[in-house]
Amino acid sequence: MTRVVVAEERDEEMPYIVAAAAVPSAGLRRGGIVDAHETARSVEEAVRQVQVQSGITVNHALFALGGTQMDARVSKGVVVVGRSDGEITADDVERVLMAAQAISVPANKEIVHVLPRHYNVDEQSGIKDPIGMTGVRLEVEALVIDAPVQNLRGIETVAQHSGVTVEDVIAAPLATAEAVLDRQQRELGVTLVNIGAATTSVVVYEEGELIHTAVLPVGAGHVTNDIAIGLRTAVDTAETVKLNYGVAIAAAVDRREECDLGAIDAREEGHVSRYHIAEIIQARMEEIFSLVQEELVKIGKAELLPAGAVLTGGGAKLPYVVNLAKNVLRLPVRIGEPLRMPGVFDRVDDPSYVTALGLIHWGLTHERSADTGALGRAKDHVQTMTKPFTGIKDKLSMLFEKFFP
Repeated sequence: MTRVVVAEERDEEMPYIVAAAAVPSAGLRRGGIVDAHETARSVEEAVRQVQVQSGITVNHALFALGGTQMDARVSKGVVVVGRSDGEITADDVERVLMAAQAISVPANKEIVHVLPRHYNVDEQSGIKDPIGMTGVRLEVEALVIDAPVQNLRGIETVAQHSGVTVEDVIAAPLATAEAVLDRQQRELGVTLVNIGAATTSVVVYEEGELIHTAVLPVGAGHVTNDIAIGLRTAVDTAETVKLNYGVAIAAAVDRREECDLGAIDAREEGHVSRYHIAEIIQARMEEIFSLVQEELVKIGKAELLPAGAVLTGGGAKLPYVVNLAKNVLRLPVRIGEPLRMPGVFDRVDDPSYVTALGLIHWGLTHERSADTGALGRAKDHVQTMTKPFTGIKDKLSMLFEKFFP
């Protein structure tokens, strides 16, 4: 689904939700754009709906960047402090972040984020904000996230055809975390698992810093496809079966309980064991959580995150999904809930809207580099995450949650 949320800055501390819309996506595969013109039609329809709801013409947007080919790697940068008195300035921070992104990136990719973990000033390490300190040598350890050029250009094309201007492009897993995770969770250590239709994104925080992110090529849509194959029924019927009868753990279902396919679709006939449906769902969901576990093993954090795992996205709405995740990940698990906002929040109070809501939080709390084009040159695209965002253009922003339902 393509989701659009319009938020307005008012006198309240929180942004005011003005309108929201969700329409079926087209032209996408595994979170990436494969037909920009088809995708643009979905965006145009979503824009039309929110403009009818709000009576406002909105032509600027933050876009969430999805796709399974996003990569994250740790990089370090070192510079000599520029001032003769050794005081570290914002210019020094910008230069050291630029140094951190001076890494080898495949020709078909561009850097979209350079996220500092911590700074070192001379022999002092673990510094969150070095500005105002004094020293000779400034070093940063940062997480560099890159994405395929094709996906970035696809967003640009979609925006052009939809009549909107791209204010910025944010990696969807980061946007989702903005809406769901609190400071305590990030400090203790937590993983956020966003189960979308085509992909599942994973982000891991510890000591307040992002330490890992990944996008897995499997999601809730694969569960639907499995049901369609297993029951030999249409995909639409399988989706209804999943929503109305599906559970994530087969043992929670009475083996005698049945699902009447004819009551769902007149073209179908016969009854199917609900236990069999649950077996199909459990197998795929176990695969998803096993892949998440592999990511945690890769970074040495399996079973070592005190704040556990937070589940969100459409796939997190399956009954007993928390129990299954606990069994596989061996961590505390809960369903993530977005921070409530004034306005028509009831329209977006759903796990499938968390990425769109996260874009709102991102826009209000992180300053975009003044000289950074949304799809500009990689060397110009630095997200420092150190200063408050000074305001949304015209105090109104349309925020797209793309590629993750």
